[in-house]
Amino acid sequence: MRILKKTGYGETVDVLIGDGTLGYDKGAPYDRIYGTAGSPYIPESLKKQLKVGGRLIIPVGDKLGFQDLICIVKESENEFREKSLGEVVFVPMIGKHGWSEK
Repeated sequence: MRILKKTGYGETVDVLIGDGTLGYDKGAPYDRIYGTAGSPYIPESLKKQLKVGGRLIIPVGDKLGFQDLICIVKESENEFREKSLGEVVFVPMIGKHGWSEK
């Protein structure tokens, strides 16, 4: 927080510490959600937190290798469109819907 305050963002940024694979229900629904680590699958918890028309971009695939960068668009409350954006390599996502820390 000290660095955020020093750069002038201390009052405009909320820092949350927790399991990112669960998302953050209190702020939902979201226009955009960006996964910044490779997941073994697309967590339903993140899809549910999108607005209709919202997008989730997340790398999905192997823990230590290539993942597929997936864009999910929420078409309606229960319908999603999925598109591959290509291969990427991200660090493993850990948490309830990610990889174990071991």
